[in-house]
Amino acid sequence: MSGSKINELRNDIDELNELLKQAKRKKVQDILSLEVRKLETEWCTLKESEDSACAMDVSPAPTTSSQNKRYQIKLNGYGWDQSDKFVKVFVTLKDVQNVPKEQVYCKLTNRSMELHVENLDYKDYLLVINKLLHPINVEECHWKQKTDMVVVFLAKSEQNVKWSHMTELEKKFDDQRSNRFKTDDMDKKDPQESIMSLMKNMYETGDDEMKRMISKAWYEGQHKKKTDTLEL
Repeated sequence: MSGSKINELRNDIDELNELLKQAKRKKVQDILSLEVRKLETEWCTLKESEDSACAMDVSPAPTTSSQNKRYQIKLNGYGWDQSDKFVKVFVTLKDVQNVPKEQVYCKLTNRSMELHVENLDYKDYLLVINKLLHPINVEECHWKQKTDMVVVFLAKSEQNVKWSHMTELEKKFDDQRSNRFKTDDMDKKDPQESIMSLMKNMYETGDDEMKRMISKAWYEGQHKKKTDTLEL
């Protein structure tokens, strides 16, 4: 991914954060926070991909036959959750349950993981996560193939310690954003107009859940205005 895409995301996040500071209603703040978090996740994924050792997203891999070439595809997206003992990484890959077990494996260090899926429909898939937030116990880690998904269980070196982020990069980004909230001056130029314009755009382009949240925030705002007018 080009650096220009990362810079554009960075600018979008900064502008959303400025609007978030100006928003007064909780529902509006929740909507803006949700959009900021989505863009932050995308930015962190792209930044981590740019910093990784692999310079290409798609590169030739060994062929299985003269007619069928295999390619390596670098994965960027994943989900994660945690328990007291494990951080669980969820990677969605259609039909991965059909790949022989020996072709699905992980390379682990105490602060990184690589998931390899070989020869899935003539493609090799690779997910790299570097600079994990906390160290892991490599010997106790394992992974499982499920229907259209691989789940990697990263054993925490320190059990019962809650991870606030998956990687050091994500935590650093959030810390920097928090510091800007404390030090930046609020922009006084038509903040409500900017927020309403942004919410309109988010409603037009958002999914059903986003539209429901925006509609509810707008309805409650209008209802409060009518109540305040009656009380006067």
